[in-house]
Amino acid sequence: MAQKPTILSEPFKKALIHSTRALAEDAELEVVFGSDGPRLDGQKLILPHPPRDLAPKLAQRVRGQADRMALRRAHHDAAVDARARPRDSLSGEAFDALEAARLDAIGARAMAGVRLNLQAALENDLERSGLMRKDDKADLGLPEILGLMAREAVTGDPVPASVQRVVNMLRHEIADKTGDGLEKLAALIHDQKAFTQQARKVLTALDLVDDSLDAEEEKQDEGEEGENDGDSPQDDAEQDEQPDESEQQPDQPEPDQQGQEQAQEGEDDYTQMSGDPQMASESSTDEVPDGEAGEADVRDEPPFADKVKKDYDVYTRQFDEVVAAEDLCEPEELERLRGFLNAQLANMATVVSRLANKLQRKLMAQQSRSWSFDLEEGVLDAAKLTRVIVDPSAPLSFKQEKDTEFRDTVVTLLLDNSGSMRGRPIMVAAICADVLARTLERCGVKVEILGFTTKAWKGGLSREKWVREGKPAGPGRLNDLRHIIYKAADSPWRRTHKNLGLMMREGLLKENIDGEALQWAHSRLVNRPEQRKILMVISDGAPVDDSTLSVNNGHYLENHLRRVIAEIEGGPKKQADRVELVAIGIGHDVTRYYKRALTLIDVEHLAGGLMDKLTELFQEK
Repeated sequence: MAQKPTILSEPFKKALIHSTRALAEDAELEVVFGSDGPRLDGQKLILPHPPRDLAPKLAQRVRGQADRMALRRAHHDAAVDARARPRDSLSGEAFDALEAARLDAIGARAMAGVRLNLQAALENDLERSGLMRKDDKADLGLPEILGLMAREAVTGDPVPASVQRVVNMLRHEIADKTGDGLEKLAALIHDQKAFTQQARKVLTALDLVDDSLDAEEEKQDEGEEGENDGDSPQDDAEQDEQPDESEQQPDQPEPDQQGQEQAQEGEDDYTQMSGDPQMASESSTDEVPDGEAGEADVRDEPPFADKVKKDYDVYTRQFDEVVAAEDLCEPEELERLRGFLNAQLANMATVVSRLANKLQRKLMAQQSRSWSFDLEEGVLDAAKLTRVIVDPSAPLSFKQEKDTEFRDTVVTLLLDNSGSMRGRPIMVAAICADVLARTLERCGVKVEILGFTTKAWKGGLSREKWVREGKPAGPGRLNDLRHIIYKAADSPWRRTHKNLGLMMREGLLKENIDGEALQWAHSRLVNRPEQRKILMVISDGAPVDDSTLSVNNGHYLENHLRRVIAEIEGGPKKQADRVELVAIGIGHDVTRYYKRALTLIDVEHLAGGLMDKLTELFQEK
């Protein structure tokens, strides 16, 4: 039987370093190999370690990963991208997919070898994401399908045969809305700024949100032109007396106040239409028959719920649920999904274990052992046995270890289970949660792992109820929440570790309504008996729910999230009721929401970011 040809690792590495530098157009670029690659870290490009003996197909995949990073280094301007990229999560992902297609096109058009390498890397990514195995149109993500169609348009290469069937489910819908918008991108691949402008037109045609900085400046410019045209002296005088709202920046408090006023106006409109001062959420909840209220009746409400609900409504809580992970999946499937997670954990075992050991050493070092001596009961003090030998009538001496306040701590990990976390992000988040639970449990720290998503895309049963009742104005949140308990704080890891495999299940990840998820997690924490309570949120962007945002103002969920965060971070003065809030953003800047936050550009940094942030928290006095 003929042996398969292989490529030796060391010569391959040397050749890959030179080719990557050439493609990146940077002879000084430092190219190294590490377990956390591929990623670009300043002037250093980190690539994954190739196996000792490489099969040609695997070698081509590795070259494709390196070519992608090199093309990004040479042809991607981060400043231009940041100004044009929408801040809305779903829109931002679609924008990123178009930019990735542009970079692939630059390399594929220039060199046939790079084209083959990029195709191999793409097929590997598709296989790992499981896209070709999806059968339900509702489970498909618009960004990934749009990215494949855009790549086809700008490179000239057809969509890989393995996903042709899946792409065709949305192809006609996207093509009808965008027209020749994707084809126009092909002529602009070497001009990033012009490309981003056309990309934003494509997103607008797809009814996605264009809330980029460039878009806001254009709106401001249009507003200024309209005000200047035909202004009378009297108008000018009135304008001089009023503040210029166009100078407000989106991340300052003024837009939040403006969003609150818009929400309040929506409530007033609905009150006038219905003739009832009660909000839609109250009336719809009252209509639930006895015994059918579901989880809404047992949902814990945070102590500040009345404050943050002033400008936020829920049309109905009838279909919301708080559910244990094991109740969403058959035991056999949960076992299979956990096995898949274990296989992925093996690939990251070295990095994660090293970080976990580092965290454990730091935590154990803070648990300084202290003993009380000369007690009448406890552990026999062997050092004092000489007293008995010298004086047999002397009583035995005992000692006892003192408990440390450090042990009296609970940590809640709140994981974003939205569709944008599909693939690598949710897998790494699940692995990190698993490792943290084990590590902190060894140190006497209790850990709770929670997840949040929705039960359906586009509103589910809540929206159907709203439509049946005549679509009253200002309905507020219009989707069915699903809050998942993967591990309760008092449950040991060995009994609940299988539950984390549920995150790998197809169809689980949908929309994300962060504000109410934070309220829920906070309410569980404040009722805990521990002295120190830490809430760590892992998310990849702003809250997004198409159903809610389509009938409310565009910042409805975001404004609510900001108010919830402000209430938690302000917190009570009493230490026992205070919750320390920290957030980790994956690929998106969450520092505009949270005071204590860390933003990771690459999901591969999540393990290190989690460990560093927890270490920082526990080192505080």
